[in-house]
Amino acid sequence: MTSAGLTAHRGGPLRGRVRAPGDKSISHRSLILGALAQGVTEIEGLLEGDDVLRTAAAMRAFGARVERLGDGAWSVEGQGGFSEPSDIIDCGNAGTGVRLIMGAAAGFDLAVTFTGDASLRGRPMNRVMKPLKEMGARFSGRSGGRLPLTLQGGNLKTITYRLPEPSAQVKSAVLLAGLRADGGARVIEPEATRDHTERMLRAFGVTVDVEDRDGERHIGLAGGQILTGTKIRVPGDPSSAAFPLVAALITPGSEVTVEGVLLNELRTGLLTTLIEMGADLTIANRRDEGGEPVGDVTARYSALRGVEVPPERAPSMIDEYPILAVAAAYADGPTHMRGIGEMRVKESDRIALMAAGLTACGIGVEEEPEGLIVVGSARGNHPAAGGAHVVTHGDHRIAMSHLVMGFAAEGAVSIDEPGMIATSFPGFVEMMRGLGADLR
Repeated sequence: MTSAGLTAHRGGPLRGRVRAPGDKSISHRSLILGALAQGVTEIEGLLEGDDVLRTAAAMRAFGARVERLGDGAWSVEGQGGFSEPSDIIDCGNAGTGVRLIMGAAAGFDLAVTFTGDASLRGRPMNRVMKPLKEMGARFSGRSGGRLPLTLQGGNLKTITYRLPEPSAQVKSAVLLAGLRADGGARVIEPEATRDHTERMLRAFGVTVDVEDRDGERHIGLAGGQILTGTKIRVPGDPSSAAFPLVAALITPGSEVTVEGVLLNELRTGLLTTLIEMGADLTIANRRDEGGEPVGDVTARYSALRGVEVPPERAPSMIDEYPILAVAAAYADGPTHMRGIGEMRVKESDRIALMAAGLTACGIGVEEEPEGLIVVGSARGNHPAAGGAHVVTHGDHRIAMSHLVMGFAAEGAVSIDEPGMIATSFPGFVEMMRGLGADLR
């Protein structure tokens, strides 16, 4: 892919079996925990997108030996901790990467400066800096808690931190810092968020206590625990699987199976919502891989209907709302998505960009401060008008969502920056073409 643009055209049915790229959240964590551990961690199925490769490079800078052995196969030899990097850590576009690395690095007596691309430099870091400061870490940087910023770590004290808003990144940063804090750390979640960090810490030999109490989730660990290298198999990313699955649901005559998809209940909000909309989705071959449930998900072209998505479901599908909005455009009636203000501080303001793109494609949209209403009217022989050129502002999910829109629209839909798709889904274009999509 180049930066010259990419266009999706309406074509025939999509058919075939594919495997989603490795889960991005688990890929970041496997590299970071492997670098913190003593001994060798062997990783299979690592997502080799730009974001994760930045984290791999960062772990090398902190002193770990990180090697690529083959397609998705990596080895990380940790030294039981981080040493001070000799240069600035550039996390590219990886918001998850930089926030988790900050938490891990905060526990060590070192100074490190983080930066990123233009998008990441514009995204707020205050949410993760606040608890780390309370633990004793020191930061200096640009106003508003924006990168570049410098962290001085070490001598952390214990914390009990109630998350002001659902954020697996903030929770994970506090827990990783707590590994080196006097007295450990405890996080209280009013709403449960993805629990990959807790699961993976256990795989590395760490004792993590999780208790549901009075409608909240309490997660705690003791400081001073030693991580031991292990074997990790990264399951398919449900956020990436969403694109070929929704493409099949809205393109007449289609049937697509995505194999090995992560089915952690804190990540399956989109599948639940699509089924409520009437999607013909089936799951087969359920199994456990590396402490996480996985399965093969098949989607067939379906008559969808608009629904109200419960706000409390947002943490389990926050990255999937852009592609859900495309499914909603092909549903009968309005789909209400609320409690999704978090989308405004992702790689872009995803609420505004989806509203603009869908409107340009002839879909009725109402934008709210923390919500989006999509009035579906495009169906089968009456597809969306399409015919739009969408400015993505460098956001990979905005790009892929509008390309999926174009597979079933009357007029072609084009995007301006296809190169950014590689941050989370290298091989997206080749996969979709292999299923029969017309992408040029």
